[in-house]
Amino acid sequence: MNDDELRQAMATLEVYKNQLNALTQQSQLLQMSFEETARATETLNAFANAKEGDEILVPVGASSFVTAKVTGTPKAIVGIGNKISVEKSIEDASVYMKSNLDEIKDALTKLTESMQEMDAAARNLAVAVQQEYQRRQQ
Repeated sequence: MNDDELRQAMATLEVYKNQLNALTQQSQLLQMSFEETARATETLNAFANAKEGDEILVPVGASSFVTAKVTGTPKAIVGIGNKISVEKSIEDASVYMKSNLDEIKDALTKLTESMQEMDAAARNLAVAVQQEYQRRQQ
């Protein structure tokens, strides 16, 4: 490895580091979205399985819940993206949330695979750079 190649390898390692940091942040956001969607799905399922007059616990965030009494034919207002929400039956809302969970899970899987591949490439390059430094010190 000549000096230019060594400098290029070091720059590439820095790019890998920055990309891995960005992917880690993206992974954390996706994980939070997954958990929020899972909680919404659980709540919708509780409504779907409840009868009129039943009391159920509804999450309000920060591990806190309120009791709510089921009335009539329950509907849900569901966010569909870009700050737009629509009214759906509880069953349709539950199916929609399940679909969202599947999409988020797929995205997390792909992101994790990308991170592992990039990490492996970075480790291999770091080993090569370290070997070159050791070779030059001899």
